[in-house]
Amino acid sequence: MLGAGRALLRADATGVGRTAWPQVFPPTGQAVAPAFATAGFRIQAAIARRGTSPDTAVVHLVWAGTDRGGTFTDLRVTDWHFTRIRTKKGAATWSAQPRT
Repeated sequence: MLGAGRALLRADATGVGRTAWPQVFPPTGQAVAPAFATAGFRIQAAIARRGTSPDTAVVHLVWAGTDRGGTFTDLRVTDWHFTRIRTKKGAATWSAQPRT
């Protein structure tokens, strides 16, 4: 779960890997410039917790980044919500939920 949360945050902030999350970043046909440079991005802390039900989880991330204007800011906080989806064979996968 933490790995998914980290990858999702990296995709959101830097634009790298957004195609892996089509439910969060649907294709628009237009290129969207990332808000943060890949080189200036780092995750400082992460924790995953159960959400409001056993089939939901929240990944809390604290991170730092350098924006397009060159301003570095740390201690940014982002939460990503996930829902567990069970397959017919009983396996479970976690699906990221789009921001509302």
